[in-house]
Amino acid sequence: MSNDDPNAPKPDTFAALRYKDFRSYIGMRFFFTFAYQMQALIISTYIYQVTRNPLSLGIVGLCEALPAIGIALYGGYVADKSEKRKLLLTIFFLVFFASLVMMLVTMKSIDTRIHAGWIIPVIYAMVFLNGVARAFYGPATFAIYAHSIPKELYPNGSTWSSSSWQIASILGPAAGGLIYGYLGITPAFTIILIFELISLVLVLMLRKYPAVFIPKESIWESLSEGIHFVLNNKMMIYAMSLDLFSVFFGGAVALLPVFAIDILHVGAKGLGIMRATSALGAVLTMLAMTRFSPMNRPWRNLLIAVTGFGCSIICFGLSRTFYLSLLFLFTEGGFDSVSVIIRGTIMQLLTPEQMRGRVSAVNSMFIGSSNEIGAFESGTAAKLLGTVHSVIFGGSMTLLVVGFTYFKTKGLIPTRLQDIGANKSSL
Repeated sequence: MSNDDPNAPKPDTFAALRYKDFRSYIGMRFFFTFAYQMQALIISTYIYQVTRNPLSLGIVGLCEALPAIGIALYGGYVADKSEKRKLLLTIFFLVFFASLVMMLVTMKSIDTRIHAGWIIPVIYAMVFLNGVARAFYGPATFAIYAHSIPKELYPNGSTWSSSSWQIASILGPAAGGLIYGYLGITPAFTIILIFELISLVLVLMLRKYPAVFIPKESIWESLSEGIHFVLNNKMMIYAMSLDLFSVFFGGAVALLPVFAIDILHVGAKGLGIMRATSALGAVLTMLAMTRFSPMNRPWRNLLIAVTGFGCSIICFGLSRTFYLSLLFLFTEGGFDSVSVIIRGTIMQLLTPEQMRGRVSAVNSMFIGSSNEIGAFESGTAAKLLGTVHSVIFGGSMTLLVVGFTYFKTKGLIPTRLQDIGANKSSL
């Protein structure tokens, strides 16, 4: 029934939450993300306090990104041919082990820098192990989500899933900073381990998800099949590309410290408010989308959302008033959340059952690398053009990418949600 029908039943905001497996899934994702984000802040703070070397923070990111991106395709292959709950349990045990080791080695006082000679390499090794786990985590959870609710509830489920992730991503670092600052690193890691154990329990509450893909060819042929599928699906490859290039060019978040300190003159406290405002815009918009779905014309709405994202970035770059800048950061987060919901739903609907892991792995390579590369692009452009001009340039390039995508995908504009599920091969 059309969304425009006045006699249509009102949408059920909590439709996806009425399924037990989906509740376990988003609970698991919330507690895991909370612990993971909390740990990331604690580790980066600890390492900098010990080394006083900003380069060491870059090494932390590199240690996680290399395995996460480098073996993502293999992670998708394994996820497709494995029982998903068992695979997730293995992943979480690895992450729990890494957190436990980091807690044990950081029990030494950070004031005794002599320990940095062996503590820091151990932490790097555990962060690398987390990166390995991350390569398998995305494809496994992508497949579990797809089977936890009916296909017609994917938009509602994607909104709840993304909202829980965003909220955990806000609360995790905040809690980590407060607990670490007031109680110390060991109590902070204790909370992390407890939340990871809760995630493990929630995984155990999931039913088993047997493999739907039994490889009959070599691993390289299987991986190539996933890549070939993505590259030959017009809607999917353009959706991924929109995300990649909008983050690559529109990554103003990396330059927020410069705006806070040198342009808006609001200091570290203002910077914290700016970071929170963008996330708040994303969360509130996602909660609104549980009631008002953007999936009636998904491709049209995706292009509108990315356009709004680019315009918000440009306006933020031009603003010299703190509260006006907060407004544009709020709208940037809101528009970005709309595109996240639409892309996530499109991915779920277009991906064949037997290829969910491999397609998710290709997607994670796009998403997983865009933030780091976008931060590098923003820093380089700021060095060459100046901070303000680099942000305006990035927003303008985002709009150019949307314009190019519009002309290449005009035929997808009228597509409705039900058309995506029914005509996978022609999109």
